[in-house]
Amino acid sequence: MTINFLLNGLIPLHILFHATEGEIYGQEMLDELRHHGYRISPSTLYPMLHRLEERGYLMAREERTGKVMRRYYKATRKGHEALQQAKPQIKELFSEIIGGGSI
Repeated sequence: MTINFLLNGLIPLHILFHATEGEIYGQEMLDELRHHGYRISPSTLYPMLHRLEERGYLMAREERTGKVMRRYYKATRKGHEALQQAKPQIKELFSEIIGGGSI
């Protein structure tokens, strides 16, 4: 049985966290997420980045390096605030899962 559908809910928070620390770009986030065990494809990540941007959590800029056009994202004020607002729920849930319970 795969649990990817459960873990996928954590990906936007992971992206938002890194975008609050500095600029990110797609391939960098793919590598980062894979490093942490997420099984994600570009066809999942890029629409997620665009949705976060459309909803005002990220802002993007494009930069050309030679022939490559790269889109960089960083968290907006709304993105920073959303992550701060989510932290208590994240802490409580992780505390229950890791620190206690029947697992």
